[in-house]
Amino acid sequence: MVEIPAGSVTLSDRRTRRRWTVVLDSFQIAALPVTRELYAEVTGASLGAGTEGRLPVENVSWWDAVRFCNALSERDGLAPVYRVRGEDVEWDASADGYRLPTEAEWEYACRAGTTGPHYGELDDIAWYRANSDERPHEVGGKRPNAWGLYDMLGNVWNWCWDLYDPEVYGSYRVLRGGGWFDEDWSCRASARRRSHPTYRVDDVGFRVAR
Repeated sequence: MVEIPAGSVTLSDRRTRRRWTVVLDSFQIAALPVTRELYAEVTGASLGAGTEGRLPVENVSWWDAVRFCNALSERDGLAPVYRVRGEDVEWDASADGYRLPTEAEWEYACRAGTTGPHYGELDDIAWYRANSDERPHEVGGKRPNAWGLYDMLGNVWNWCWDLYDPEVYGSYRVLRGGGWFDEDWSCRASARRRSHPTYRVDDVGFRVAR
């Protein structure tokens, strides 16, 4: 986990042309996406062994990610953040366990003080369609950003806590970062994507925060 300083970030949405600024307290976020190895260790799922374990976990839904966060918290002796009741989930802000980053936390951490679309040359920092051979790669193989975070762009999309636009898309949650199959224009610090919280696909994973 990497300590991220307090600050603010301005988010934008190309569809609605809306911009909004979020002030953030300090928080922690994982230096790497959750790997297949860690996911299998915590959940008991069989997702590959050996070198495959260093690949980012994918084919996980938002709900899978929420349940993983609670299980990892319990394993590490921390208070689970999420209270899950059927199809409803509440965030207990007093709990000290692991959780998904908010969308604002994700973009702020991704940018690490930069203001452009990427925190470096894209080929140096991200696996995307032009260099990935159309497959995921082991985490941490590209250059990190200035705060020591790897694979913030490319490799797999990251689930975030937030609803995308509940008035239009209901329960759809935010995805950030772009994946190994995406063109360069999707692998930008500001790019937003949405999907149903039950959705699973081979270029969507997540990382944890506290």
